Amino acid sequence: MNLGHFAVIDTETTGLFPGNHDRIAEIAVITMDRSGTVLDRWETLINPERDLGKQSIHGIRAKDILSAPRFMDIASELEWRLSGTIVVGHNLGFDARFLDAEFRRAGLTLPEFYLPRGLCTMQMAHEYLPGAGRSLQDCCDSFSIELRHAHSAGDDAEATAVLLARYMELDPDLGDWDFLLNEAAQTMWVPNPPRQLLEPTHRSTSDSKEVHFVDRVVDRLPEISGPTEHQEYLALLDRALLDRQLSAHEQSALIALADELQISRPTVIELHSRYFSSVAATAWNDGLLTIRELEDLETIAHLLRIPPAQLEVASRTKPRRSAVDSVVAASPRTVLKPGDLIVLTGDMTQPRSTIETALESSGYIPHSAVTKKVKLLVAADPDSLSGKARKARAYGIPVVGEDFLWNQILNISP
Repeated sequence: MNLGHFAVIDTETTGLFPGNHDRIAEIAVITMDRSGTVLDRWETLINPERDLGKQSIHGIRAKDILSAPRFMDIASELEWRLSGTIVVGHNLGFDARFLDAEFRRAGLTLPEFYLPRGLCTMQMAHEYLPGAGRSLQDCCDSFSIELRHAHSAGDDAEATAVLLARYMELDPDLGDWDFLLNEAAQTMWVPNPPRQLLEPTHRSTSDSKEVHFVDRVVDRLPEISGPTEHQEYLALLDRALLDRQLSAHEQSALIALADELQISRPTVIELHSRYFSSVAATAWNDGLLTIRELEDLETIAHLLRIPPAQLEVASRTKPRRSAVDSVVAASPRTVLKPGDLIVLTGDMTQPRSTIETALESSGYIPHSAVTKKVKLLVAADPDSLSGKARKARAYGIPVVGEDFLWNQILNISP
């Protein structure tokens, strides 16, 4: 008997409604045979072309998906991986609805028989785990199956594959297993892989070493730039550091501007040093350096890779003001004042209405859309890909994170 394989899938999504505007942000496919042997594990982040929704659930960061493929980019490969298989999922109906919506959006459709004939390990728990909970964690606990990182598509799919294998061990003589796999083999509709398989994009881990953005600045010789170009770079740097973070978008913008203005890496390092000295001089302006100001200097030093010795000197000695007066003089800093328009985007830790009320109480005007009159965009993730965030960047409006909203704008604890 010619048997196909099981394709155990899991998706992480931006929300619950594929027919509305929610999208898949991560997908995994575990290919498994009748014996329960895992033949392949394939997973990738997907750029959903919108904000990521409740990141506290799936843990995907916007900066991780900036270089990830779109669903349309992996649709043909995914179709090939699913062809000739029986699709399996824990709460398969949820994943199936998103798959169907994404394939249709990409201009493709899975065969009508494919998703309906799939197996749902959550529904099968009624038979094999009576009385147990229905969540993936509950089912895995019943068999002591390790679920390493819940709401990670790859680990959830792998745990679901082991769960299916345990079901088959409990009912090895059930003819449905072989019947379904034989049917899958007979109905393979994409026998060959696409010409080019894209490199999957995976989540970054705490162990992964990121290249500092300064090291990604082109080092050219000779340099064709001058004071005007330097001031332009410093102006962008000042705007990017408004919330004392450098998002992936902001790092890319700084790299691109340095390249456009033909500023070399050594000059960028020197400009960062001058900028740091300017901030230190401002902090020392009243003759004292508070704990909060020292923490601010430490944050900037870390972000700009300021040498520890320079940070040490700045934390102990007031810099000479004359040496740094002109650093950001050409470009005034973003200063918020009562009546300014502020736009919010993404799912934050507090309800949108609560945040808007707090902004209004502080004299600001919450605004629903990004226009050139907006002063600031507050995003749940500063690297948000929402339409609001894209438009704010296009207009040169600072995009800051939620911490900046509470700690700097409202000065209250969330």
